[in-house]
Amino acid sequence: MRGPTVDLIRVMPAEENEAMQSAAFGPEAVFYLGRGDPAEGCAPGRMIMKAIRLIPILMTALILSCCGSKAEEPVVITVMTHDSFSIGENVVADFEKAHGVKLKFLKSGDAGAALNQAILSKDNPMADVFFGVDNTFLTRALKADIFQPYDSPMLAKVDPALMLDPEKRLLPVDYGDVCLNYDKAWFADKKLSPPENLESLAAPEYKNLTVVENPATSSPGLAFLLATVGTYGDPGYLDYWKRLKDNGVLVTNGWDDAYYGHFTAASKGDRPIVVSYASSPPAAVHFSEKPLDDAPTASVVAPGTYFRQIEFVGILKGTKHEELARKLVDFMLDKTFQEDIPLQMFVFPANRDAKLPEVFVKYAQKAPFGQQVSPDQIAANRDKWIQAWTDAVLR
Repeated sequence: MRGPTVDLIRVMPAEENEAMQSAAFGPEAVFYLGRGDPAEGCAPGRMIMKAIRLIPILMTALILSCCGSKAEEPVVITVMTHDSFSIGENVVADFEKAHGVKLKFLKSGDAGAALNQAILSKDNPMADVFFGVDNTFLTRALKADIFQPYDSPMLAKVDPALMLDPEKRLLPVDYGDVCLNYDKAWFADKKLSPPENLESLAAPEYKNLTVVENPATSSPGLAFLLATVGTYGDPGYLDYWKRLKDNGVLVTNGWDDAYYGHFTAASKGDRPIVVSYASSPPAAVHFSEKPLDDAPTASVVAPGTYFRQIEFVGILKGTKHEELARKLVDFMLDKTFQEDIPLQMFVFPANRDAKLPEVFVKYAQKAPFGQQVSPDQIAANRDKWIQAWTDAVLR
């Protein structure tokens, strides 16, 4: 005679039970679907007891699941920056883990465009922190009054020469020297001495050898224009540029076109001199498809030949997470972040204790801090200098 039957929910087939019971619910949890029948090897009483034992376990799992779905999301700290910003995912993860937050990077065009967005949204800030203001836009940024002062303890590690805001609203993170780069093999083949300074470019033997970027459309182009203003003064820089024009200087809209479109060391172009960065030679080695014993290019960093671009970070007024924003600024000035900068953005770290990667040590030509055009001079004259340059060189 068949015994009484019991209706129960079956979660998994009986043959799968043993594989799951120990790991998930313990050795006594046995799940069946259908009708318990002693004749089929399943005593109804045993089934009921096991089902009863399972109820608190399932209820606990349900409660934990509900709690997990309602867990608070981490605080999001938003960093507005330019499109060229880059940092290692592991570095970001270190900060997020240490402070239980999520970092969001809001890339907003080039440095000037990003700053304009920050200024236009000052009454309802789009971010907590802004990274990427450089010394060509420093005065504009400070006059807009969008940053709050912060005297980070990490400033003790930063080169004082990089500190351009005494009120500490914008703190230096990195710097790069915009300068001439040249193709070493080209000059060796032609048995011609590489350029030593800006004046070399106007000499007859260097006719049609140089490509530069337009200062109206290019950040390194503007920086190089400022280098000539710092060296020759105003209006002396215009006389210098007229001589370069007569000597066949080529002007492109941006760095990519100049470097990868016309520079002989990086393209099939015919210009062995280009305006680039002092960190371009180590970049050429680092990104080479085959191992190189030496850098194919070199930079000219003699006094009066370059302009030092300094990038800053600042806490935006109106942030709802001021303490975390301060922690992030400290982190960006500390060694973990600083030592990741060179191979991410190919600039130099502001922290003097940060170690440079080997490729920088071998191939980057580090210039001493020389004469600079001040941020106030730049703010007062930038548009005038660019327009005068345009009239003298492009028309």
